[in-house]
Amino acid sequence: MELDFLSENSEFECYEDKYLDLMKLTLNTLGLTFNPIVSVTIVNNKHIHRINHKYRDVDRPTDVISFAFLDGNNQRDKIFHSQELVPLGDIYISYEKAIEQAQEYRHPLEREMSFLFVHGLLHLLGYDHMTKEDEEVMFKLQEEILNKRKRS
Repeated sequence: MELDFLSENSEFECYEDKYLDLMKLTLNTLGLTFNPIVSVTIVNNKHIHRINHKYRDVDRPTDVISFAFLDGNNQRDKIFHSQELVPLGDIYISYEKAIEQAQEYRHPLEREMSFLFVHGLLHLLGYDHMTKEDEEVMFKLQEEILNKRKRS
């Protein structure tokens, strides 16, 4: 399991180990046995705005964007249950959006940064929230993972 981590703001470098722990917890929760390689970059609103506009044609900043390398791969389930080292994808998180949302939802910044990482990671693993049913599954799973982390 590898986590390639980069932060544009040195205050957020402490999340590298936290994200590695969350990645392990997520894979264990899902019963997945492969060894992912995930890239995480912590950026500001201006940077994520450019990414959002270029790749999603949405002209505003967002909190998290994921680029899954296995989208459309019909062998994904087999890969997820192998022992292989697999490049899974890239996650970009806006620390400025995370700060805003932590204040808005009145919870700690660490909780918001953790939520955004798990959300992005689940997207890399094929989860989505385009339909109400998919949203319920994904959001329930996010909460389960974050609650497990609190207990450990």
